[in-house]
Amino acid sequence: MGVVRPDARAWFEERTSTATSLADLDIDALLRAKRRGGHRVSVVLPARDEEATVGRIVTDLREHWVLRVPLVDELVVMDSDSTDDTAAVARAAGATVVATADVLPGHGSRPGKGEALWKSLAATTGDLVVFLDADLLGEVTHYVPGLLRPLLTDPQVRYVKGCYTRPLEVGGTVVPAGGGRVTELTARPLLNALWPELAGVVQPLGGEYAGRRTALERVPFVSSYGVEVGLLVDLLRAGGLSSLAQVDLGTRRHTSQGVEALGEMAGQVVATVLSRAASTRAPSGLLTRFSHDGEGFVPRTTGVAVDERPPMVTVPEYRARLAG
Repeated sequence: MGVVRPDARAWFEERTSTATSLADLDIDALLRAKRRGGHRVSVVLPARDEEATVGRIVTDLREHWVLRVPLVDELVVMDSDSTDDTAAVARAAGATVVATADVLPGHGSRPGKGEALWKSLAATTGDLVVFLDADLLGEVTHYVPGLLRPLLTDPQVRYVKGCYTRPLEVGGTVVPAGGGRVTELTARPLLNALWPELAGVVQPLGGEYAGRRTALERVPFVSSYGVEVGLLVDLLRAGGLSSLAQVDLGTRRHTSQGVEALGEMAGQVVATVLSRAASTRAPSGLLTRFSHDGEGFVPRTTGVAVDERPPMVTVPEYRARLAG
């Protein structure tokens, strides 16, 4: 299996819980914890042209966690200049729809997912905020209580990342864990090199996470797709590794993007990471990746340090041969 970093394994095992379905959750206990702490929960879906999926997600979340079980107090869709019927569909399903351009108008409006997330803090009132992407497919109602559980049960936790397997459909063929291409090819190698303490985070770019408002309101939000990796690094710096937690949510299905869009996303992730990397931080030389054995995620660490030879003209034997 290779050498596994003790710090990555320890954090992964101690701070990763399982909530792959509602059966893994004690909803009554979560409600008691919410009441005991006097918490107010806001669920935010940033959306741009997601009329095909946002209505079903809103309907299911509202039915489960607003009407049937009073776990969620606000269900908000942040509409980022959609050109389709995203806003109308979300509103008909029962969400409060807020146009990003209408929030903090004195600060203008920028394109990008991060802009919608940042402005959602000014458009919501919950002290616990859950973010979900609006293009999710399949059953995701357990995501909300799963992400809230660490925040409701452990006062030390300030930020919770969801993790999951991500099937990828290519040419009609489904690769069970082939999704997350920008994560595996860009974000994970960079984070492992520059912030090895984050090596235990399975889905650093995943769009499902939750945090305390007191933490989220004190860090910047990158306007582009670099928002997730930016939040992860900034919240690590602000609260330390012990303030972060992770929840295995099972499987995440969504609409996959083409190579051109992924290239732009990767560029934004790289720019965000470089903006936060101090020039004095030496690369770790290790890369921790995750496989799924059918029961859970298994970390595996390999060496990726740069191993290079010097210029040949500096090798004495070579110089001697040339001289001869």
